[in-house]
Amino acid sequence: MSIRVERDKETGVAVVTLDRPEKHNSVTLEMARELTAVWRGFRYEDEIRAIVVTGAGGRAFCTGIDRDDAGRVPQPSSPYTIDDPLLAIGPKANDLWKPVIAAVEGMACGGAFYLLGEAEFLIAGESATFFDPHTTYGMVSAFETVHMAQKMPYGEIARMALMGTAERVSARRAYETGLVSEVTEPGGALDAARAAAAVIASCPTEAVQGTVRALWSTKDASRAPALAQAPHLVTLGNLPADRQGELFTRRSGAYRLR
Repeated sequence: MSIRVERDKETGVAVVTLDRPEKHNSVTLEMARELTAVWRGFRYEDEIRAIVVTGAGGRAFCTGIDRDDAGRVPQPSSPYTIDDPLLAIGPKANDLWKPVIAAVEGMACGGAFYLLGEAEFLIAGESATFFDPHTTYGMVSAFETVHMAQKMPYGEIARMALMGTAERVSARRAYETGLVSEVTEPGGALDAARAAAAVIASCPTEAVQGTVRALWSTKDASRAPALAQAPHLVTLGNLPADRQGELFTRRSGAYRLR
């Protein structure tokens, strides 16, 4: 299993870890199914009142869908629909209203935003970086930008999405723009997230979940119709898979840290 779950019933905090450090914690189809099951299962675990999600190894929180698995997802011919295996990897997509804190170390990019976008807040180690590679490889960033637009000013999310792999947002810049709520020393994000989660878990859970639901109600009015448009934009704007692959193999490793 590439999803590891630790439960501390004394504090009421669980830690969900993406556990493929050798692959930068990229999400396989099996991992996507496991995440869905984990989030839905937490709805029935009354002793768990707050959750931290993180990535193993320190080099990356998550780099999106595993490219090998991405090519194995058959797509319908209609331009009005798309099968995206990452749509249900987040807690809110699975009707979980217990608070989730993301602890980010290393790279967080692309499909990682499905998870980060559904966390209540982010804590990042100082060496964390955020970027969106879609446009570089001829793909539309639609679902990802909709999720992150709930957490970043328009100009910041637009720049990150449009600059592709040429630029990465540092943890400090992410803090300045409001994406990240706290920056720790490298390697310290998980401990800080655990501590915050323990405080939240000590409060009456009905009040906490009601607050989370109230906060999310302010987002849903704009988020839902934007996500509904995303499949059409992806279908119409993506290059064919073989052309995407060509761009990927020719990619430059150079980038500017902002």
